Amino acid sequence: MTKTSGTQENGTKRIAVIPGDGAGVDVTAETVKVLEAATAASGRKLELEHFDWSADRYLRDGTTLPEGASKMLVDRFDAILFGALGDPRVKDNRHAADILLGLRFQLDLYVNARPCELLDARLTPLRDRTERDLDFMIFRENTEGLYVNIGGVFKRGTPDEVAVQEQINTRKGVERILRHGYEYARRKKLTRFCMTDKSNALPHGHGLWQRVFAELKTQYPEIESRHLYVDALAAELVRDPSQFQVIVAPNLLGDILSDLGAQLIGGMGVAPSGNIHPGRIGLFEPVHGSAPKIAGKNLANPIGSVLSSAMMLEEIGFPEEAAVIREAVRASVREGKTTTDLGGSMGTREVGDWLADYVARHGVKR
Repeated sequence: MTKTSGTQENGTKRIAVIPGDGAGVDVTAETVKVLEAATAASGRKLELEHFDWSADRYLRDGTTLPEGASKMLVDRFDAILFGALGDPRVKDNRHAADILLGLRFQLDLYVNARPCELLDARLTPLRDRTERDLDFMIFRENTEGLYVNIGGVFKRGTPDEVAVQEQINTRKGVERILRHGYEYARRKKLTRFCMTDKSNALPHGHGLWQRVFAELKTQYPEIESRHLYVDALAAELVRDPSQFQVIVAPNLLGDILSDLGAQLIGGMGVAPSGNIHPGRIGLFEPVHGSAPKIAGKNLANPIGSVLSSAMMLEEIGFPEEAAVIREAVRASVREGKTTTDLGGSMGTREVGDWLADYVARHGVKR
């Protein structure tokens, strides 16, 4: 379902751009180049508006997520292109939590979609694996679990200190993420679905996952449904990733597994993600963090951000532009037109220029 509230009468889609901190600023600038080249080639219209929500803004005037920001984004925009947050000058990273987690929760972005697609066999640390062996999607529940920040600390700083962090699982939350995974599999004509949890150790919270999974899987008889405890799943992803197509996980477990998946396909620099509520505005971001040590040095890999923008384009109804961007990224890896972390010799800006040029030359003409 395509989100339409920000769309103008001429079909222009409106994108809020939040570069954030550090390397997020660097990679977002290159992604904007690629997006503009893709839509210029096809004749489609994007209107990009930048927002300075970042450590710099927080240190300047104390603003993290401005009041009314979520409603403004819903009312005016079709999607959010996000960079990264995190700055050593903000010791508790309060601004990062307020902005990113604030948007995830306030916009109810309950799906964290993490595609794990190997772009070239040279990138995986696994021996004798090809692109066909590594192509799966992890859907992480994004608004519940251990990340709801319910808990507290008693007798802080003493030998008797006690810390409590509570996990929240609701039937609504569990059912909608599992159903999203099944509907994705059905839409893509995929046949293998795996739900993971730790219900053997967490029988109350993850027992709910087991019960909902048992009910839902009967509604998708054409799909092979499987359950693995998270430790077994992590081991199987390393042993034989080709057996997986769609994986659905609780929040914390999905966070860990998706980073494992990113390493299997070449590292965090190539890993895209989408924070989605189908039919509503979504937030699309690379997952590599702000990397302050390399920020501004023309070293950050922009591929994760560029691929996140392709996910965004597909979500807002621009699938042809998304496809040519993905092909540009695959071509850059094939031809060694990459940053040094992938074995290339180019800088962030040079990779962005190369991708934008490829997209301009190969984009779909309307």
